[in-house]
Amino acid sequence: MAIRIVADEREKNSRVPDLLKLNGVFVDYKQLAVGDYIVSPETVIERKTIYDLINSVYDGRIFIQCSDLINYYTKPLIIIEGNLTDLDTREHFQNDSKLIIDKIRVAYETLIKVALDFRIPILYTDSVFYTAELLVLLASNQFKSKNDGPLLKKIKKSNPFLLQQLYVLTSLPGIGSKLATRLLDKFHSPTNVLNASIAELARVPGLGNMRAEKIRKILDTPVPKEVSIYTQKKLMIDNTDENIDNDDARENDMT
Repeated sequence: MAIRIVADEREKNSRVPDLLKLNGVFVDYKQLAVGDYIVSPETVIERKTIYDLINSVYDGRIFIQCSDLINYYTKPLIIIEGNLTDLDTREHFQNDSKLIIDKIRVAYETLIKVALDFRIPILYTDSVFYTAELLVLLASNQFKSKNDGPLLKKIKKSNPFLLQQLYVLTSLPGIGSKLATRLLDKFHSPTNVLNASIAELARVPGLGNMRAEKIRKILDTPVPKEVSIYTQKKLMIDNTDENIDNDDARENDMT
């Protein structure tokens, strides 16, 4: 009996499904609401290249995806494809290695949060070839364990705006998911939280005066001019990376 893997339609251009077929896997394309590949009723895989990982951090997508993974599957996995050192060769600038360091630090901080807060195992591969091999092994193990049941399940995704609001607030110093929820319950929107006074923030259970003062200091401290210039350069480079990714996608579509 052939091994079956359900792949998200958006993965067609990644070459991974084609490599799976070469390994004798029956690939069923669907528009998946959660994850990129399903290998068993309880195991879904989110595949990310290093560059997609960085972009998904900046737009908040990674944390929403992690929340959906653990909400709908008991054994979710994340595959990170590529190496963090690849970021060094993608940057188009000189004499500003701080930008590379910042991106690597962001990637590490995100992976720590995924592993510790969401408790999702992270597997690493060097390329699409190794990703395909790993998926075959995962599907084979599930097949041997006789994990019966349909691979697809009905999924009604949660409100993404609420999750994004919570993650915006967890970026504040000393604010975890529980305090972020309490802040939203009290102030009803992130804007109201960010505009609240120290006294108003301190009245939220578990927050306290010291944490409230630190939050207001972060929000109210003016940005130095040199930081503004640095931020502009960073945005220009990020846009360059995005354009390169789009060009790569168009080339894949043509081939």
